[in-house]
Amino acid sequence: MRQEISDNLARLTVLIMAFVISGYAQAETIAPNTPTPGFNNKIPEQIMTPNKVKTRIGDLTFYDGLPDSATLTKIYDNLDFIRGIDVFLNFIPATSLEAIRLGNVSLGADKSNKVIVFDDLMDSNSLFLTGNTDTVYASAILDLEKDGVTVVEVPAGSGPGTLNDAFFRFVVDMGAPGPDAKKGGMYLILPPDYKGELKVTKNGMADRKEDQRVEIEVGGVTKKVWVAQSRSYTNWLILRGFLKDGKPDHAAKMFRGGLKIYPLAKAKNPPKMEFINGSNKAFNTVHANTYEFYEELWHVIQKEPILFIDPELRGQAASIGIKKGLPFEPDSRMKKILHDAVSVANATARGISLRPRDKNAYLYEGKQWYTGFVGGDYRWLDGDGIGGRNIDARILYFYSATVNTPAMALEIPGVGSNYAFDTTDKNGEILYGHKNYKLNIPADVPAKDFWSIVVYDPQTRSQLQTDQPFPSKSNKRDELIYNKDGSVDLYFGPKAPKGKEANWTQTIPTKAWFVLFRTYGPLETWFDKSWQLNDFEMIK
Repeated sequence: MRQEISDNLARLTVLIMAFVISGYAQAETIAPNTPTPGFNNKIPEQIMTPNKVKTRIGDLTFYDGLPDSATLTKIYDNLDFIRGIDVFLNFIPATSLEAIRLGNVSLGADKSNKVIVFDDLMDSNSLFLTGNTDTVYASAILDLEKDGVTVVEVPAGSGPGTLNDAFFRFVVDMGAPGPDAKKGGMYLILPPDYKGELKVTKNGMADRKEDQRVEIEVGGVTKKVWVAQSRSYTNWLILRGFLKDGKPDHAAKMFRGGLKIYPLAKAKNPPKMEFINGSNKAFNTVHANTYEFYEELWHVIQKEPILFIDPELRGQAASIGIKKGLPFEPDSRMKKILHDAVSVANATARGISLRPRDKNAYLYEGKQWYTGFVGGDYRWLDGDGIGGRNIDARILYFYSATVNTPAMALEIPGVGSNYAFDTTDKNGEILYGHKNYKLNIPADVPAKDFWSIVVYDPQTRSQLQTDQPFPSKSNKRDELIYNKDGSVDLYFGPKAPKGKEANWTQTIPTKAWFVLFRTYGPLETWFDKSWQLNDFEMIK
């Protein structure tokens, strides 16, 4: 009897436990489906907006997901601020080229047949983003809207030359990296809206094995020409000539005697070429870092055809009031926001360009030198486009430099040029003008043509203005004192170390500075990094 009672109690306990467990399970199944207040069903929390949200722009208040008036003011002010920053960072290439156009005009080069030649080299008087002191520049602005198809005759012996469009995109190389390979020749540049029979020729380095030129009538005479087409009306032609016996005379004479630019339609009677010496003249080619930046951009948008940039970029500019065919007239609220936005955007660009955080920018493990062409692509495409466009890499380059050509990114020994930036000493500290530094350049610099190092002002990103008109050193122009092992010690500071004057570049006590090291005709050991630059060392 007792055993029967015990067995029944055991069965009852099991049933009770089963019931309890079943109840919990049922509760767990039902609880998640409990309707959210105000809804018929349970709504996922991740799609809901609380009535109050704390953010970096302040507390945001909502009624059932609808922002109140105070929140609307905050979010739209912030949106306009963000877009003002984006426009600055993304349109630096456009305003930079516009500033170069305005700089040319300021010296009287207001037509394509008027060319600025730095007969006596580029010195620190001109404001020009990281311009060099060791090649003779020839600078011209093409206006394809006004002139139509334009002829450019490049003289034999021309060094690196490039044509860039109004967004600093590559159009065609000329001279050393171009299809003429320093032999000279005739190029035709087609406008973006060209509708004729001419077709773009193959103009890359890989196409040099065969003559890619086509025959056309130029001024009633049959000529063989290379053909390229731009996406914009405004284009910048920049040619460089190498020194001969350390002097610029030969290159300057070459450009003045052999460079010709004229409309194809006027080939029978082309406008006379005019050459303006840009050396030892103070003029500006650097874009604004203030509200005026947006006004510079407005002028570019008005000049160029709609398809000059894609709808995404056009939409960015339009979002702050910069539209083709319309005046740029922001109200007082918007103007105040844009003044703030451009200040933050400029600071951001300075950080990206002069103190990059991208580890891929740095050339050597544990050293401070970095490249201007992060990713090794002149289009700044990450992984040839798989990772999209590396926007920060484009900002890094164009905030501090000009000229866009595949030759500066290609690793072809002995061809083109390659650069390295440095803005700090070996400890990562700013290079101060009141302190003294030494830089040891190892022997056997991998440069077929020559190497140089130029000191720049971080404010203007142009040559540092000191008592020395050329704040630089070059193995081709300067008589340097070399060490027994073939290396050379360069000195930087407010005063020259005794006995080392030939190797000294002056700095200004109240300013900072940075450098670009250039190799013209870089060799294999530059690319494989078996030869490396040393860092700056502070000395007493």
